[in-house]
Amino acid sequence: MNNKVYFTPGPSELYPTVPQHMQEAMAQKIGSISHRSKQFQEIYASVESSVRELLQLPDEYEVFFVSSATEIWERAIQNNVRRESFHLVNGSFSKRFYETAKELGREAHAHEVPFGQGFDVASISVPETAELVALIQNETSSGACMPVGELNQFREKAPAEALIYVDAVSSLPYPAIDFAKVDAVYFSVQKCFGLPAGLGVWLVNDRCMAKAREMQDEGLSIGSYHTLPSLLDKALVSQTVETPNVLNIYLLGKVVQDMNQKGVDAIRKETEAKAEQIYTFLEGSSIFSPAVANPQHRSRTTIVANTTIPASEVNKLLAPFDMQVGSGYGKYKESQIRIANFPAHSPEQVESLIEKLKSISA
Repeated sequence: MNNKVYFTPGPSELYPTVPQHMQEAMAQKIGSISHRSKQFQEIYASVESSVRELLQLPDEYEVFFVSSATEIWERAIQNNVRRESFHLVNGSFSKRFYETAKELGREAHAHEVPFGQGFDVASISVPETAELVALIQNETSSGACMPVGELNQFREKAPAEALIYVDAVSSLPYPAIDFAKVDAVYFSVQKCFGLPAGLGVWLVNDRCMAKAREMQDEGLSIGSYHTLPSLLDKALVSQTVETPNVLNIYLLGKVVQDMNQKGVDAIRKETEAKAEQIYTFLEGSSIFSPAVANPQHRSRTTIVANTTIPASEVNKLLAPFDMQVGSGYGKYKESQIRIANFPAHSPEQVESLIEKLKSISA
């Protein structure tokens, strides 16, 4: 039996109630039901309602289920960009969205800062020709985040017709996003929602839908089966275009219900408290130190630390205690560790991890 606690940044520790919900799913044979059945429609409608409640999602937003957040990069460019997009880049994933736009033949522009740095929002000029502005609320690779107050400034900075997209893949439901200030937000379930990988959730407003229809009416290609109009046609009857990951959609609904019962404010406060403990430890350690210099831009959910001990060695030392942290991303694989601080990680588990990391530092 595997008793390890995964502080990896996704896939990560499963939400505590997932085993129980899995048993219920197996008893109901959720994995066998048709995605055109009334039972699935009821599941879809329930999940959508729970997500709306948790995130306080306005009525003008739709909730779509796709294979991953990576897929959303492609669909966003295909459906919402005729020619130009503008991307903020401060890590590997924000850079990959920018590269995806270029690979799809768009004229993509990037405002890039060094890996792990936050942005000086006041100094950023958004091109008047930008149709989509890609913001990175939480960069999973580097641990740099953009506070919601900084996100909100882009509605005034961007052209009136530009669509503002927010990558919150590894942070929702922690950031209290003002959905009136943006147009699309997306996340993956294997991070803060504590579920197995294989499901991306795309939240889009009516401005995104209108742009996709305009492009389609002009005879432009906006993709194939996962166009925004196609997704909406099925969502209106609580269905998906193709056979989806029914089991994970079911589990997402159950976990979000659990989160709603706890309360999103309580989840946010707990996340803050755990993050404060971790950063306090890192700042006082002789081996580890925060990788993001500016405290205002340090992620509360994906905490990245420089380490003088190779990350692989850190995990070897943690293994006897049934704990695992993430290694650094890309060229930082051994020189950094990434510590997930998701709702699935209890305060007691975080305290225990800190104690074990302290013993490594001793």
